[in-house]
Amino acid sequence: MPMATTKRDFYEVLGVARDSEPDDVKRAYRQMALKFHPDRNPGDKDSEKKFKEAAEAYEVLSDPEKRQRYDRYGQAGLEGAAVHDFRSTDDIMSAFSDIFGGGLFGDLFGERRRGPRPGPDLLMKLEIELVEAARGTSRSIEVSRQEFCSDCRGSGSRKGTSPTTCNYCGGRGQIVQARGFFQVATTCPACGGDGVRVTDPCPNCRGAGRTPSVSKLQVDVPPGVESGMWLQLRNQGELGDIGAPRGNLRIQVVVKRHPFFERRRNDLFCQVPISFAQATLGAEIQVPTLDGPGGVMVPRGTQSGEMIRIKGRGMPDISGRGRGDELVEVVVETPRHLTPRQEELLREFAEIEHEQVSPRRKSFFEKLRDYFTEETETPEISQDT
Repeated sequence: MPMATTKRDFYEVLGVARDSEPDDVKRAYRQMALKFHPDRNPGDKDSEKKFKEAAEAYEVLSDPEKRQRYDRYGQAGLEGAAVHDFRSTDDIMSAFSDIFGGGLFGDLFGERRRGPRPGPDLLMKLEIELVEAARGTSRSIEVSRQEFCSDCRGSGSRKGTSPTTCNYCGGRGQIVQARGFFQVATTCPACGGDGVRVTDPCPNCRGAGRTPSVSKLQVDVPPGVESGMWLQLRNQGELGDIGAPRGNLRIQVVVKRHPFFERRRNDLFCQVPISFAQATLGAEIQVPTLDGPGGVMVPRGTQSGEMIRIKGRGMPDISGRGRGDELVEVVVETPRHLTPRQEELLREFAEIEHEQVSPRRKSFFEKLRDYFTEETETPEISQDT
């Protein structure tokens, strides 16, 4: 996934040591965000990429749990953890409102918006077993995301107070400037377009209006889901502005490898070893199925590599249109160790077999003889006398 791409080391991205304190990480991110912010580098795709890269790094290194998992396992440790899907500058500004909401960033960059913005999406991976993919399952997951501060209810102001009208734009959220015959309206850099400013910050959230939390959600995985498919829980992503819906939670399903089966579309493939005697005489053998061991008949004279198809024992189609088959490839095993009696019987069998060559082997040896005969014949060379 989107999440399978290789990312640079997050410490390298922010230019901090692995034992850096949280304040050092935050300070480094502020510097990176200031340097590569799109408003300072209009049209520069490389700066936009680095701005997003820095946000991804800060999201992990600023969260103690995610940082611990990243330190121990690298990118693999973040699988199953909810991370932001930063699609735009506004998504980053919203996710880190405690940094961008005021001070240095609030005075330099306006959050260009009209009306409340919905929250950004969150991404995560969910590992399931093949049997769960076949039958469908319901899983309980934990998602790290923000909630509106319980003290200020998202306003960012101390309890009992309210944000004040922005004196820079007069509460309009925009600054109108005359340029020749034209008037250009830009987002107010002081309030970010809100029209209000927090002058007495809430001590619980420090004026951010939101606090981190962990939510437990239930995910229903439909039967027939394939590895790499995405599920979506609407309005279960990150917080948006007050009055706007949350983003979505997008979950990529990863189906673990099965000890016996390999999935091929809706069919299941497996290999089953059988003995020489079973292949020759035919036999009923036990094979694995998703519903447990099952019996299947091996016809007399079965060759190694032949397939036996078991109808309707594969994966269900995710759209509900039927079910695939199970394909069993039989592999005839040659015994490595024989008892004296087994060797005696096998030699006797070989002598009898030599007298009754099968049509297929007879045809092969005749072709082989003719081939070498043609190779050894010397063509005649004629000379003019």
